[in-house]
Amino acid sequence: MAEETFSDLGRVEAIAKLYEGTPYKPFQSSWFETSGKCYVGSHSRTFIEGMDFDLTYFPLKHLGYKCVVAVTGELYAEMSHPRTMDIRLGISAKLDFKHIREIWEGMVTAAKEHGYMQVTLDLVPSPNGLTISVSCTGETSFLMAKRRPAAKSMDLICVSDNLGAAFMGFQVLEREKRAFEKSGDAKAQPKLDDYRNLVGAYLKPQINPQTVKTLEDSEIMPSYGYLVTRGLADAVRRLVRDSGLGAKIYVDKLPFAGKTFELGKEMNIDPMSAALNGGEDYRLLFTIPIGKHEKFRHDFQTFDVIGHLAKPEVGAVVVTPDGVELPMKAQGWINE
Repeated sequence: MAEETFSDLGRVEAIAKLYEGTPYKPFQSSWFETSGKCYVGSHSRTFIEGMDFDLTYFPLKHLGYKCVVAVTGELYAEMSHPRTMDIRLGISAKLDFKHIREIWEGMVTAAKEHGYMQVTLDLVPSPNGLTISVSCTGETSFLMAKRRPAAKSMDLICVSDNLGAAFMGFQVLEREKRAFEKSGDAKAQPKLDDYRNLVGAYLKPQINPQTVKTLEDSEIMPSYGYLVTRGLADAVRRLVRDSGLGAKIYVDKLPFAGKTFELGKEMNIDPMSAALNGGEDYRLLFTIPIGKHEKFRHDFQTFDVIGHLAKPEVGAVVVTPDGVELPMKAQGWINE
């Protein structure tokens, strides 16, 4: 059977074929009724080849999955349930239908995993590589929104998983890419086995789809929530700005993935800098009332308590094991 191509299919037929076998229908408007009981929020992001991803080593299905998770995480951070998603793919001449099908499969996998009701897709030409635009909507009930408490000093700062792993995995991939280009051997294989978990954290980040529902069922309402995408420091400084309070983060409480320090020594990268100023972690950061400490620790064992809110004059600080408080700077990616 001959391989299908865009020249054979055309745009409309290509979109229709991509929807085959999925629970979603093409060419529908993204809308849903709230019956006056919910707030509707939206988030969007554009991913550009060469800036946000490198097709030299990024599996296309993983790329589609990651783009959906990246935007969905923003909904979870504000305690919203995903509902609709609009996707636009800008396709360059080097990609054909089989490549876009792989990206779409990853997107559908993530969309089903996170409970989206509707997903729309459009395909447009791009002169400069692949561009992916994802826009998502979600809803939060009026009741849940009203239950969100005001932030107070000593409220807990919690994060959903390890930090810095994605940045370290990205460094491994970049190192192997340079080695491949230098060798000139088209059959050369990257050496990834020793750091497979770190590489996986970058290529296919995971967020628990049940996080918001579990918080609601446990009657634990965060006062603030953020998706950690450009390093922990960036998220904490946003928290300080939005809450009007200070924040203390304890170095010895930060969670790290296995082999992070081993790789850091090998590549001369400080894991602490990767956690604070690296990127692409896609971890949820919440502030939880101190009175909910015991219940939160019991019901959310995958989360780590890494610090607490403080008086405004404290600002955003990192506390070393010997008690020294250092100002926290948010630089985004540490290689920029």
